[in-house]
Amino acid sequence: MTERTLFSRSIGPLSRADIVRYAGAGGDFNPLHHDETFATRAGLGSVIAHGLLTAGLTGTALAEHVGPLRLRRYAVRYTGQVRPGDTLTITASEADGESDETMRIALEVTAAVEDSAARPVLTATAEVGR
Repeated sequence: MTERTLFSRSIGPLSRADIVRYAGAGGDFNPLHHDETFATRAGLGSVIAHGLLTAGLTGTALAEHVGPLRLRRYAVRYTGQVRPGDTLTITASEADGESDETMRIALEVTAAVEDSAARPVLTATAEVGR
């Protein structure tokens, strides 16, 4: 099957405030997400965004495109870290395995800081009702 891009959307750049707001909403105050000294000492170089923040932004973009009532399944795999200043690019394509009732969608998310190469940070699959 020839891959067909359904949509591509950029979000960001993400700020430290976005990450802290998500921590408050989600109740995850792990210092890796807000304490520069702690994150650096842990070997991360800087704070990182919550994986669920990235997954949530991706899922929201998908639901806005297909309609939230059509979204039946959504599964993610984290492949990289998202940092303050990153802009996420979400690309969704039709995937093999479609039926008369559902369409499978594959999503790839990359993050990039201005003037740098994009790096993969999340892959996902979704099942959408027709």
